[in-house]
Amino acid sequence: MRRIALAVFIALIAAPAFAQDHVQQYREPDKEKSYIEQQADKKAERDYQRALKSVPDKQQNDPWGIARSGDAAQGAAKSPATSAPTKSAAKKPAPKQDKGAAAN
Repeated sequence: MRRIALAVFIALIAAPAFAQDHVQQYREPDKEKSYIEQQADKKAERDYQRALKSVPDKQQNDPWGIARSGDAAQGAAKSPATSAPTKSAAKKPAPKQDKGAAAN
């Protein structure tokens, strides 16, 4: 009796798999589309392109802009090469004084 119940249970589970239409397998060529399906694909593509055109361009976002002062926010727009000081201008040695001239 258990074997019969097990066989019925397996048949009930497997039945939906056999009831499906053909499922496309890997590397199997696509089936030919009907004229109505081709027109629906073209319409969907046109609608997609139209929707893309209605999306506004993304603006540059500065999440730390409110934490900076006004001058720093404007300075951040400059490239690092133009805003960074050069080595010679950043640290210039003080001129040496002559000991004899300082005594007079």
